[in-house]
Amino acid sequence: MSSETTNTFKKIYPHLLVVLGFIIVALLYFSPVLSNKVIYQSDIVQYTGMAKEQIDFREVAKEEPYWTNSAFGGMPTYQLGAKFPHNYVKTLDSAIRFLPRPADYLFIYFLGFYVLLASLGMKPLRSFIGALAFGFSTYLIIILGVGHNAKAHAIAYMPMVLAGVLLVFRKHYIKGGLLTLFAAALEIGANHFQMTYYLLLLLILVGIYYMVIYIKQKDFKAIGYSLTVLIGAAILSIGANATNLMATSEYTKFSTRSNSELTYQPDGSAKVSSNAMSYDYITEYSYGIFESLNLIAPRLTGGANGEKLGTDSNTYKLFKSVGANDQQAAEMAASSPTYWGDQPIVAAPAYIGAVVFFLFVLGIFAEKRNIKYIFIAGAVFSLMFSWGKNFPVLTDFFIDYFPMYNKFRAVSSIQVILEMCVPALAIMGLYAYSKLEKQEQLALLKKSGIAVGSIIVLLFLVKGTLSFTGLNDEYYRGAYGEIGPGFINALIQDRKDMYTADLIRSFVLIALAAAALYFSTKGKISAQIAAVIVGVLMVGDLVLVDRNYVNDSHFVLASQMNTPFQATPADKVILNDTEHFRVYEFSGGFNSARSSFFHNSLGGYHAAKPRRMQELADYQLKQNSNMEVLNMMNVKYIIQKDEEGRDVPLLNDNANGNAWFVSSVKKVENADAEMKALTGLKTKQQAVLNTTMFKGIAIKDSYTVDSLATINLKSYAPNKITYESTNTNDGLAVFSEIYYPHGWVAKVDNVEVPIVAVDYVLRAIELPKGKHTVEFTFEPEVISKGGTIALISSILILLITAGGIYLVAKKK
Repeated sequence: MSSETTNTFKKIYPHLLVVLGFIIVALLYFSPVLSNKVIYQSDIVQYTGMAKEQIDFREVAKEEPYWTNSAFGGMPTYQLGAKFPHNYVKTLDSAIRFLPRPADYLFIYFLGFYVLLASLGMKPLRSFIGALAFGFSTYLIIILGVGHNAKAHAIAYMPMVLAGVLLVFRKHYIKGGLLTLFAAALEIGANHFQMTYYLLLLLILVGIYYMVIYIKQKDFKAIGYSLTVLIGAAILSIGANATNLMATSEYTKFSTRSNSELTYQPDGSAKVSSNAMSYDYITEYSYGIFESLNLIAPRLTGGANGEKLGTDSNTYKLFKSVGANDQQAAEMAASSPTYWGDQPIVAAPAYIGAVVFFLFVLGIFAEKRNIKYIFIAGAVFSLMFSWGKNFPVLTDFFIDYFPMYNKFRAVSSIQVILEMCVPALAIMGLYAYSKLEKQEQLALLKKSGIAVGSIIVLLFLVKGTLSFTGLNDEYYRGAYGEIGPGFINALIQDRKDMYTADLIRSFVLIALAAAALYFSTKGKISAQIAAVIVGVLMVGDLVLVDRNYVNDSHFVLASQMNTPFQATPADKVILNDTEHFRVYEFSGGFNSARSSFFHNSLGGYHAAKPRRMQELADYQLKQNSNMEVLNMMNVKYIIQKDEEGRDVPLLNDNANGNAWFVSSVKKVENADAEMKALTGLKTKQQAVLNTTMFKGIAIKDSYTVDSLATINLKSYAPNKITYESTNTNDGLAVFSEIYYPHGWVAKVDNVEVPIVAVDYVLRAIELPKGKHTVEFTFEPEVISKGGTIALISSILILLITAGGIYLVAKKK
């Protein structure tokens, strides 16, 4: 082996060990995956229901449908795991995420953050520790537990993108440019645009920081190079994901994330705003200002909505005192609503670690490089944004004036920026501290200890001023009957005990970490040993907290996740009917994908539902109980609960069927009139048409319908439906299929005809008299165009990568 090869191996050897360590840690934490088990994720269960028809069709037909009729009456599958042509970013991502899920996400948490710390000059040991601290941040673990996989996916690549951008601004143009290019492509490919948007806000801060520096230095050449490299990387990374981005952009305009055309509320009152999502909906999950302190003490505001209390808790003792046996009292205490913060639901506190916070404060003092201000600003601003309605000055401004900010809900999730910035500066601080003179180390250690200690002492002092009452306490007071008041009193006392216990816990952890650094400064132990001790305290603390919320008990056999729903007797009755129709599950309404797993459902579960279908539900089904809407949607069965809570399939004999001819068309000029016209409409004979949408298409006001006229479904696939019609007169045929303006092509005897939207959500075409074959095919142009752009971009990325590697090698 040559000396050059030996030196190269010595350089990469520590990094290889680190990667191996990440693999081992990820598999150990999620060890049930080694026994062919998978984590039970509630959101993925819903996804499985939504995507069942799509997956089944893909396996049988060996092609991608890009449309499903199993949810919301019909919608594109662009946001349901559709496989796009020339998506080589997905291929690269799959190669990186080679571990079983969810260990794969934990692995890329570690890997992405390690790359960031390495780009900041941190050595492998400290970078390894920092990566573990980032990956085990409680919020990042809990989103894996509930199934927010796309969010976790996007968060994992955030540090890599930041690392690449920082390298470019620090004039490592080739290395930084290539890292930015690939990381940004992976980030966009993760398909969680809210997280990517938040990352972009941080990158804007980074850009402002370096622009100010370069302008002061009059280094306009650096500005030009940096912007050229970053803009080029952005264009190519977007291009490589073109199909997904273009398809998402197209569908977004049709979804609940776009502005409504209606100007009145379901109750008839005027709308205050036309925004797709209301202010209350956007800010529903707003982090409480005081609640922010659970970043350093996990159960400061009670932890999660269902916290596990032990047999020594006041809640357990209360239930014992009223006659419950040991098992009953333990079960009641194991799901106690201890959370008393500002948010409606919290699965776990967003805990970043007491030791991490201590080192972050140390980093503020110890890190001499001005780059630290990027991480401080990122942490502070993301915290303020996460307060949402509790900090309206900032939130309202961004909702009203900042592009796309009003398209995202759960504003508290912007804390992922803080959860990246704080551990980054913490490790930078730990490294910077080790390089200082001993006297300065002692001074900074003292200063940091006083700062963090003062916060903890202050929290002890204000305890007596806090109410410890939760948003839902009054509900529980009434729900528990005679013992309600006693239950709430016991619960409040448990909250107080948790508050105190976790403050003491955080204080002890910080004291131990500070002691390790102190003994290192005094020469009692080496800096390396001190770093290991601090790392064990930091990571061990987070893992212990994480295990309270996501642990081995959350894993099930893979077969259970692949088939998460079991057919009820009602489902079996409906499945015996081989006709093509829809099912409406009354109890699930529009918010469950259970029935989508078995049937073509009117409801479903998705973050971006078809907007008009949601409005149809809100304005007609929920408000008016309009059965004609169910009829026109061809809902043949309604699943309802009987008195004993069993599902019962009710046959709707009045369902309109798959298609029919109407005799009259009620023409209106806007969405308001279109929606109102549905009330009282006889959908089998009448149709409502918004003429503003179809000015170039002539539709008559009335048609003569022969009593013997028929239009029958001949074949069905999600992306191709064929009918056969017979009519002695020209007619307007209405189909119980969702109108979507992009991709669907209608042909009558192989001749394309225009499609119009009627009855707010359905499609219709004019049919000439006689016997005809009608064919609807879904041929989305956005897929072919996007695929071509993705292919060209991927080729350019390969060429640029090869050129970059050549230039680096030549320079060496």
